[in-house]
Amino acid sequence: MGKTKKAAQPKAAADEKKAAAGDGPSTSYDTTLPEKLELARTRVVCGTDMNLHTTSTIAASQWGSLGVDASFDMARFKQDFSIDIKRYEGDDMEFEMKGVSCAVANSLRRIMISETPTMAIEHVYIVNNTSVIQDEASCGVLSHRLGLVPLKVDPRLFQYKAKEDAPSEQNTIVLKLKVECRRLPNGAMENDKVYSRDLIWLPEGSEMPDETSCRFASSQEALVPDGVRPVHDDILIAKLRPGQAIELECHCTKGVGDEHAKWSPVATTWYRLMPELALLQQPRGQIAEELAEQLPGLLQLSGSGENATVAVGDVRKHDKLLEKARRLSGEERYAPYLQLRKIKDHFIFTIESAGAWRPHELFQYAVEVMMSKCDKVLEGLQAFPQRSF
Repeated sequence: MGKTKKAAQPKAAADEKKAAAGDGPSTSYDTTLPEKLELARTRVVCGTDMNLHTTSTIAASQWGSLGVDASFDMARFKQDFSIDIKRYEGDDMEFEMKGVSCAVANSLRRIMISETPTMAIEHVYIVNNTSVIQDEASCGVLSHRLGLVPLKVDPRLFQYKAKEDAPSEQNTIVLKLKVECRRLPNGAMENDKVYSRDLIWLPEGSEMPDETSCRFASSQEALVPDGVRPVHDDILIAKLRPGQAIELECHCTKGVGDEHAKWSPVATTWYRLMPELALLQQPRGQIAEELAEQLPGLLQLSGSGENATVAVGDVRKHDKLLEKARRLSGEERYAPYLQLRKIKDHFIFTIESAGAWRPHELFQYAVEVMMSKCDKVLEGLQAFPQRSF
């Protein structure tokens, strides 16, 4: 009998397999899984009707039946992990994070949304309100609108205030709003709109301490040298007519979004998996020309006629064509050539700060909180009595 030789893989398929082997969760093994299992481990396959391989597991014994140890490897994690900032504009930041599981990415996202503190208006003491906006305890429309105004002040300068604590310069910020609408001699109206810029910081504390029980021992000017102001000056709070007025005092305290959304430091923060357009085999000739015409830029045409081929371009620059690529991958004519995938450990992260924190500070704080939680878990495990099962 003659010797059988292993068939050479097409170059596109070989490069694809090589790329997949370098991605995925940081484990202690060099990839020895069958190609289909390696694809399921590292990629989500985006079909026309449903997505495949959407789950991720990090169990060390996941591939034990195949003799593969999938335990965590710190050395490989350090080698694979990276953060690349793609855009930083004002309060918005977009970056790519590689080499972590979705559990880590989602934990960071949730910490930024619900466990990072800010200062927000908690109590509103109304002296006079003749506007049409209700201020009764049952409705509280005016108080609710004021509470959602984001404040430009570092919450790390202040302490949390418990219910039994008295307001002080260490745990409370006092703002004053006093606006009256009147008609000018020329017929125009003055102060017919109340904006967030009309909120005035009182560094010395409440102007009616007997009613609010708020007394500062010292001024906050030294504690907050940059002052306290709304993040945006043009937030509309109320509309007034001549003769109507609003006079009130706002007391701001420190809190987190888990208690109320007004303390959340982000407008939103989210992530998505890095998309990947894979060529299952190299299309040639007319098929290649058709695909390049359908997906201009995403697929780049080389050659012409029967020698025409395509190469995948930068998927980040052609996001709007990815859904079309998904649809084409389900058509009988193009299905043997295209497959839209997403890399399971490569995240495109976006942070939109509400203004109290810079976006990179939010991410850094979330990492510190996660580290402290891990330390608590380790302390608990060390305190747990060792048993032999």
